[in-house]
Amino acid sequence: MNSSEYFYNFLEPISKELAFLAGELENTIFSSPRTMLTHSRVLVESILQHVMEFEKMKEEPRITLKERLTILEQEGILTTEIRDALHLVRQLGNQASHDKRKFRFSEALLSWEAIYKIVKWFVEVYTSLSFEVPEYRDPTTQKEERYDITELELRLKSLENLLIASMKKETSGKKAQDEVAVTTTTTAPATIAEPGYTTIRTIEYQRTTLEVPYFLRDAFLLPQRFDKSETFLIRLGAEQQARIMSELPSNLEDLHKHVKRFNENNDKQLFDELKIFIEEEQIRRKVAIERPGELFLFYKANYIILTDALKNIPLTKEEFTGIPSLIKQLNEDGIYTVGQLPKELVILGKYKNVGVVNVGRLFDQLKGR
Repeated sequence: MNSSEYFYNFLEPISKELAFLAGELENTIFSSPRTMLTHSRVLVESILQHVMEFEKMKEEPRITLKERLTILEQEGILTTEIRDALHLVRQLGNQASHDKRKFRFSEALLSWEAIYKIVKWFVEVYTSLSFEVPEYRDPTTQKEERYDITELELRLKSLENLLIASMKKETSGKKAQDEVAVTTTTTAPATIAEPGYTTIRTIEYQRTTLEVPYFLRDAFLLPQRFDKSETFLIRLGAEQQARIMSELPSNLEDLHKHVKRFNENNDKQLFDELKIFIEEEQIRRKVAIERPGELFLFYKANYIILTDALKNIPLTKEEFTGIPSLIKQLNEDGIYTVGQLPKELVILGKYKNVGVVNVGRLFDQLKGR
């Protein structure tokens, strides 16, 4: 999601953490009302913390949202409309956090409208930025490419932690401030990541790390995709190790100790090839999203659109030259046309006396068509 695709992008000059957290809440309204209601409390509590700092009001450690609200109300800082909006967000959030009942879209929309009132009040009263808050806009309905609910929870928690960290930094770094308008480009992400691209975990080898995106959390590590580590992965798989991404340890050092006759160099090679694998998979996912409904043949990071005309081309020695052994073995397995080929062409390297070179020749000839 870029800055033009979510409503609260106008908050970015004030706080990217606030803006992006609000953007993530917008994503959850129609996918999980409970999640939206639960995490909305963090957004409004952060706003109230900004307000108390601006008003130079002392706050006790571990102060709750309700206590903040009560203090500000007693000091006459909140209007009736803003007080009611804050109570609505807090109460719905508490219910969503504890009640097992099904929460409705209408309840999430009520909270969304209340958040708008709170944000508009905060921006107009406590910042001196020269722009007007846009008119209220209903959230957009869910897109075809959706965030999985587990990924949404992960993203929200990550942004909430960033928001809390930024507030602590502001509190410790400044004794007073003329306005609550802090740009946080050093901590906030540059953009809101597309669905599936949230980092679910990191894998380390000798102080170098790889970020694993959410869509690859349980990806099958096909050994043929790893040129130098194919045998290593096959052996690890036999020991029920490294068959899928989630089976990999957080640190690959000493992974070779699970199998015999491998060493530290194999750990490093696998780590290096994992980086390539992740990059290739990101390219593939991008292509699949941009061209929904299309069929592909993949060869590493390259791909071919499988058109009807291409599907029907026969797999014969006359049509595809220089790879007679591969063509013969495909035919023996009942694969007679291009449309019957596996989506993952590197699998064809399993055939006797074929290897990566001949699979590459087939791909090049297919691409030439």
